[in-house]
Amino acid sequence: MKQKLSTLVAQARGGRVVRTGFLDGDEIDRRLLNDDDLRHRIAGGFPDARRVVLTLYPAHIPEVDAGVTVLRLTPAQAAPEWDEQDFLVQLRRLELNEDQLGDVREERGSFLIAATGKAAQTLESLTALGGRDIEVEEIGETAGRGSKIREVVVPSMRVDVVGAKGFGVSRAYFQQGIDGGKVRLNGGPARASSDIREGDSLSADGLGRIDFKRVVNETRRGNYKVELEVHR
Repeated sequence: MKQKLSTLVAQARGGRVVRTGFLDGDEIDRRLLNDDDLRHRIAGGFPDARRVVLTLYPAHIPEVDAGVTVLRLTPAQAAPEWDEQDFLVQLRRLELNEDQLGDVREERGSFLIAATGKAAQTLESLTALGGRDIEVEEIGETAGRGSKIREVVVPSMRVDVVGAKGFGVSRAYFQQGIDGGKVRLNGGPARASSDIREGDSLSADGLGRIDFKRVVNETRRGNYKVELEVHR
């Protein structure tokens, strides 16, 4: 992946907008993205997505789309009901490009799936799947309850401290998520003692994603007021 990413970085420096297929967020070497001449977007359709699409583009371009759409597929009610495994079996029979398919989530009898390219177009046009009628609804670039800007006061920039405060859970509970490999900093496994900085992204399975916006100020007691964008 590192060699391929180096090639994409070179292409973006040359003025192109380049995009990967879906890949494991842990595979992205973010050190290669620290370049004043480049911008990037990492999107997976869900705040805590494991499979993501990386888009690189020159710094003079103000913004690009994420290249990802989330679709809700609802099978007609018939016994037996599908679980997520059943749905994945039916999905594989479509022989879609796996690089164009992201995370799948079950939601009250429906299935949310992140997709891109021709796979997204194929899914959007579906009227039946596995012998069942199916309804397809486009959700947009991100599935979830939306995002909210929060200002919180923390004693340090440690991942466990900022994460627990940002998501509104106990530090012990958040530590369990870190120990279980369910928390990621910029797509890679997070350690409790790691520092989080402006521009970093912290995601936790079942909780969502925190984008660290900025340090507002330092309080008289040596704490920090920070601005976070919390995606649920």
